[in-house]
Amino acid sequence: MDYLSLIKAPIASELDEFITLFNQSLEHEDGLLATALNHIKQRCGKRMRPILILLIAKAFGRITPVVQDAAICLELLHTASLVHDDVVDESVERRGQASVNALYDNKVSVLVGDYILSTALLHVSYTHSEEILRCLAQLGRSLSDGEILQLTNIRNNELSEKVYFDIIKGKTAALFGASAAIGAMAVNAPQELIEEAAQFGQNLGVMFQIRDDIFDYYDSKEIGKPTGNDMAEGKLTLPAIYAVNNTDREDIRKIAQNVKEGVVTQEEIALFVDYTKACGGIDYAEKKMYEYHAAATDFVQKRIKDKELQKALQAYLDYVIARTM
Repeated sequence: MDYLSLIKAPIASELDEFITLFNQSLEHEDGLLATALNHIKQRCGKRMRPILILLIAKAFGRITPVVQDAAICLELLHTASLVHDDVVDESVERRGQASVNALYDNKVSVLVGDYILSTALLHVSYTHSEEILRCLAQLGRSLSDGEILQLTNIRNNELSEKVYFDIIKGKTAALFGASAAIGAMAVNAPQELIEEAAQFGQNLGVMFQIRDDIFDYYDSKEIGKPTGNDMAEGKLTLPAIYAVNNTDREDIRKIAQNVKEGVVTQEEIALFVDYTKACGGIDYAEKKMYEYHAAATDFVQKRIKDKELQKALQAYLDYVIARTM
């Protein structure tokens, strides 16, 4: 099924306008900054968060310049956070292309990220909405807090499912939650509806991250990372947490400890991946993912009255689960 076409159908012209405006926001006359910004524009991805803003806004009102500026500022904030994350994670690749820090260096990357963040602030000012500004500021704080919690948790010997979800809620879920909330805010939806939209987005974001984490247990050229990449970086996600917390095998617990300490071998990762699959870790993670899918579907069925938009948002939820990258 072509989920992306279904998702974009009700907002096709508005999405084209967003892409044009977003690219214009990252234009610069010349020099190193212009080159770096052009590189970033070429790795734009599927625009899933701006699409969510546009869909929610159209479901509860109409897409105006305020909606477009709100979508631009959130996408710019997200883009800036990715540029900075690549520095923190020492990543050399992003969406199949060289990261900014790989092309240049960390100093350039941090400054480019700061420039993009400042551009986000400029666009949020165009909305003349204190509510949207407050939401974006809280999102920026949440993304940083989530990153710090994740870094702290790498060396934490306790494997806690609660901490895992706390990290997601501070990062991916916060981003999707803010997207849905801002879509509602930008059309002056009632506060109750804004809060429900935010919860819908958060549920969607948790689903999105669990699916991403499951990808780490399978080799795929589409995904662009080898099996066990998260473990090689010291991260144990939901399938592994379930496996370790439901085993008496000391060798598996030892591998988990080695992952946390950053001394795990590729052979140990391969054993851990196979064990996690065999003991039901993937099944457990998928079960959790479908629980969030059900909660998000409930919002779509009850709150989205327009049939085309309801179909698009349901396709969005189904795509998050069905996607292969």
